Amino acid sequence: MKKNSYEMYATKRKANQAYHWRTVRKTLNAVVGEMSVEVERKFLCSADILKTLEEIGVCVGQLQFRDQYFDTPKFDLTLRDVWLRKRKGRWELKCPATVNVTEGTGGEQSKAQAALCTRYKEITNLPEIQLRVKEVIKDICADRETNSSQEDESWLSKMNLVCFAEFTTVRRSFTLEEEGVQIDLDQADFGYHVGEIEVLVPEGGDVQSALEKIERTARKLGLTGDQRVEGKMTVYLKMNHPEHYAKLLSEHVL
Repeated sequence: MKKNSYEMYATKRKANQAYHWRTVRKTLNAVVGEMSVEVERKFLCSADILKTLEEIGVCVGQLQFRDQYFDTPKFDLTLRDVWLRKRKGRWELKCPATVNVTEGTGGEQSKAQAALCTRYKEITNLPEIQLRVKEVIKDICADRETNSSQEDESWLSKMNLVCFAEFTTVRRSFTLEEEGVQIDLDQADFGYHVGEIEVLVPEGGDVQSALEKIERTARKLGLTGDQRVEGKMTVYLKMNHPEHYAKLLSEHVL
């Protein structure tokens, strides 16, 4: 019994260390004036895919976290594909990354695989987040002082930001021998399960290399299909806020 309790503790510790290291790395990049680009492909994890993943990957454990997403009542952020969230007490901002991707050696097939991936710039430095949000909704918060700490959330009301989505995710994370590749299996509390292959690169870094790593990993897992898999937020909005979801569809954000 003691051994099982210790193993559970060790697994949970590994998972939290892996998660916090990714967060620290993003934060350090922001502090020194750099930002990360998250290149990611989502997939639906069948029993066969899970079996393969457990054979070729190393599970670093499982953790649980709660996400809160914020926007104005008119959806000024999300209609521009800008996503502000609070996760485990830390603020994060995801916005589209403009990257140049070469055709590579795979031709049309590689292009099709690249189209299955998303690329988002991730900002974790709170003053920078506030600045970027203010640029998007400048008509709302013009000339208002918004600087504050992680704990002080008065800047949200000054920018007319309200929480429009809140859910808990249980995440099981794996690493592979392929350097820089992480695979997360997410189970959201509203009933949706989805997997993510993720490679994090510095802004201006080699996104093409990240896409190739993701493509190789997808082949190893036996992933098929040429359609993007819906993320947790897409499914959440479809289920809980169909009007918001419809507006995002009409603007080709989703």
